[in-house]
Amino acid sequence: SKKQTWMKKQTMEHYQSWIGKIISSDKDLVALVFYGTEESKNPRNSFKHVYVYHDLSEPGAKRVQEVDALRGEKGAKLAAETIGSGETSLGDALWCCANLYSDIKLRLSHKRLMIFTCRDEPHGGDSVKDRQARTKASDLKETGVVIDLMHLMKPGGFDISLFFCDIVSPPEDESELGLQLQPSDKLEDLLKRVRAKELKKRALARLNLCLGEGINVAVGIYATAVAARKPGSIKLYRETNEPVRSKTRTFHTQTGSLLLPSEIKKAQYYGGKEIVMERDEVDAIKKFDDPGLFLIGFKPMEKLKLHHHIRPAVFLYPEEDEVKGSSCLFSALLKKCSERNVFALCRFISRRNYPPRFVALLPQNEELDEGKVQITPPGFNVIYLPFADDFRTLDPPQFPSASQTQVDKMKEIVSKLRFKYRSEGFENPVIQQHFRNLEALALDMMAPEEIEDLIMPKVDQIDQRLGPLVQEFKDLVYPAYYNPESKPAAKRKTGQSGAEKKPKVELTEDELKAHVQNNTLVKLTVPVLKDACKQFGVRTTGTKKQELIDALIARLRS
Repeated sequence: SKKQTWMKKQTMEHYQSWIGKIISSDKDLVALVFYGTEESKNPRNSFKHVYVYHDLSEPGAKRVQEVDALRGEKGAKLAAETIGSGETSLGDALWCCANLYSDIKLRLSHKRLMIFTCRDEPHGGDSVKDRQARTKASDLKETGVVIDLMHLMKPGGFDISLFFCDIVSPPEDESELGLQLQPSDKLEDLLKRVRAKELKKRALARLNLCLGEGINVAVGIYATAVAARKPGSIKLYRETNEPVRSKTRTFHTQTGSLLLPSEIKKAQYYGGKEIVMERDEVDAIKKFDDPGLFLIGFKPMEKLKLHHHIRPAVFLYPEEDEVKGSSCLFSALLKKCSERNVFALCRFISRRNYPPRFVALLPQNEELDEGKVQITPPGFNVIYLPFADDFRTLDPPQFPSASQTQVDKMKEIVSKLRFKYRSEGFENPVIQQHFRNLEALALDMMAPEEIEDLIMPKVDQIDQRLGPLVQEFKDLVYPAYYNPESKPAAKRKTGQSGAEKKPKVELTEDELKAHVQNNTLVKLTVPVLKDACKQFGVRTTGTKKQELIDALIARLRS
C-alpha cells in the first residue's frame, strides 16, 4: 500500500540518520515516534494511535539494528504487524513529543522536531483535529522547539498552505525557505535536507566590523571547512573497561610540594638573562586591542595572490540580533565590493589577548541549485594575509625553458583532462573506512561495507581521453634513447680516493706458481682469484675463496 511504501522510505531515512548521528554527534538525544498507528505505546499510554518506537536517548548500535529491522519488504511486514495503521492525530503526537522533552532532566542546548509525511492534509479536513494540532505546535514553539517539515512529493503535489504552514517554525534565515516549501521527490534529497537541518550553525566569534568612526556592523565568524579527523582513542581501566580521566599537577623540583596556579610564573631568556613575569604581565603584553575587525581600505582583486594563503579561511556573515541594521549595511558592502571587483583590507583580532592579523575580505555571492537549495551563502571569505616576516627568499634551481611546441602540446593534454571539481564530491577514504570498520564491529556485521576511493585516478578513462597525446609529448620532451623504466646510475662522489675505480690486477703463470710454493694464495682477494681462474681456463663451480685456491693449485700441478 502507499502507507507501506512511505514506511519503507521513512525507515531508510531514519537508519541513515541514526548512523550519521553516531558518527557526527553521538551525544545528541534522538527519539523516533510514529503517529497514525493502530497500536499505541507511549509514556503512561496517554495518547491513542501514537507509538514511541525509541525514547529520547543517545543513539547506539542496538537502536540502529532495531531500525534496520524495519527496512525492506520484511521490515514493512514487521511494521504492519507491530505498529499497524490507524486513525491520525498530529496534535496527540506533538503532545507526546512535548512530554518526551519534559521528561529529560538535562539542560538541552537546542530542540528540533522533524515531521516526515507525504500527506498535506493529515486529518482529512477535520477542523477540530487541525485546531488542536496548531495549538500544540504553537505551545512547542514557545518553549524553544524548532519544528521542521520533511515531506515527499505525492501525486497532485504537496500543498504546504493547506495545513503545515501553521505548524512548522519560521525559517531561521531566508536561505531555508526553499527547504520548507519544495517537497522532495527522491530519498537522497530528503537525506540531504535532514543533514542540512541537523548541522547547527555555531559562530566561532561574534565581533564588530568597524567601517569608520561610529559605524559598526555586527558580524559572526564561521568555519565553513574544518579538517575531519578520526576520533581520538579513549583510555580505559584494564579490569573494568571504564573510561579513566587524567589530571596534570605541577610539583616543586626540590621540595616535592604541590604548586598552585598562582605560585607559577613564566620566564623568557633574552641576551643570556632570565626575565621573570607574572601571569597578569604576560596577558598585558599579549593584548594589543579589543577583539574586532577594523577596515583599512580596499584593493583590486588582482593584488591578492595565491601564495598569500597561509591558513584556512573563515566566513563572515551579519548578526542582525546584535546590532540592528547590520544585515542591510553588510549587504550593501558585499554588493559594491562584488560589482567593483575589490576586496576589503582589515585588521583582525579574533579573541581577547590574540595578536592582530591582516586579513582580506573576499566577496562571495549566493548560489542556489535547481531545487532552490542554497549551495553557497552570501558573505565575505576572510583570507589571512602574511606579514613581511613570513615571506621567504628562495633560490630555485635553473632549468631550460620549454619550447612553444612543447607548451602547446601540454595545453592539449590539460584541456582533455579538465572536469568540474567540487570538494564536496570527494570523501576522505581513510576516515570513511575507519567508520565502516567501527560500524561493522558494533552491528555484528560479517564484513565492513566497501567504500569507493574517489581520489584514485581513473587510469583507463584518462588513457581513453588522451589517446596518442602522451606519446607525442614524450617524443617532444625526452631524447630518443630515454627509458623511464630504467633506474638512473648512482653518481660517484668526486674528491674521494675510495670512490675511484681500482685498476684490474693480472697475474702471470710464474707469479701464480710462486704464490703456490710460498703458500701465499690466501693473501689474494676473491676477485683476483676469479680473474686468474678465467685467465688460465680453470673451471670451478664454487665461489668461495678456498674452492678457487684449490682449483688453481690443481691446474698448476697438472
